[in-house]
Amino acid sequence: MEYRSITKGLFLKRPNRFIADVQIGSRIERVHVKNTGRCRELLAEGAEVFLEKSDAPGRKTGYDLVAVRKGSRLINMDSTAPNRAVGEWLAAGSFFPHVTEIRPETTYGSSRFDFYIRTGGGDRILIEVKGVTLEREGAALFPDAPSERAVKHVRELMQAKKEGYETCVMFVIQMTGVSYFMPNRETHAAFCQALWEAADCGVRILAYDCEVWESGMRLRKPVEIRREAVLSGRK
Repeated sequence: MEYRSITKGLFLKRPNRFIADVQIGSRIERVHVKNTGRCRELLAEGAEVFLEKSDAPGRKTGYDLVAVRKGSRLINMDSTAPNRAVGEWLAAGSFFPHVTEIRPETTYGSSRFDFYIRTGGGDRILIEVKGVTLEREGAALFPDAPSERAVKHVRELMQAKKEGYETCVMFVIQMTGVSYFMPNRETHAAFCQALWEAADCGVRILAYDCEVWESGMRLRKPVEIRREAVLSGRK
């Protein structure tokens, strides 16, 4: 996936989760943040950020904040980017062979899942995509804040699996250079428990890192998934 037009700036502050103040050259611009997560470890004062120019008429903000540089690593933090990247990946036939239908935003039960896929062999597949921007000590972690919605999605996938669907939770790590992925038990133990229960029921758990550049992102390769690891002296 590729953005149309990218401008560099320096992050100053985030008055709320939807907007940020960014210095572009000699002016200060208020921009839209395309990620409502905490992202505290990313949006530090003085961080180099990358903005996509918006063409939407009547908007109060002229740019969307889509990526940030953390040390030597470039991290995409656009919450819409994982679905776009996965959609391109599926359309290229990189995951399931003989795909006959790819339908985004499909309702099952009381949840809306990111992709519904049909194959020539009659398989019905539900995929839920989760973007990952939190990295600590080489580990990619999800979520960065408690998410009851994520727990609900996982439990609905378990039910769909029982009803004959192929089901998958796909963690899209919006950076390269991580060693492994694991659910963030410290932040949300209930999600961690639900994820492993789903895995034990046959829901596929996948994690992929991404090649990230200033104006885009694409899926790269699978990343090891761990149930637990020691981080900063804690599990």
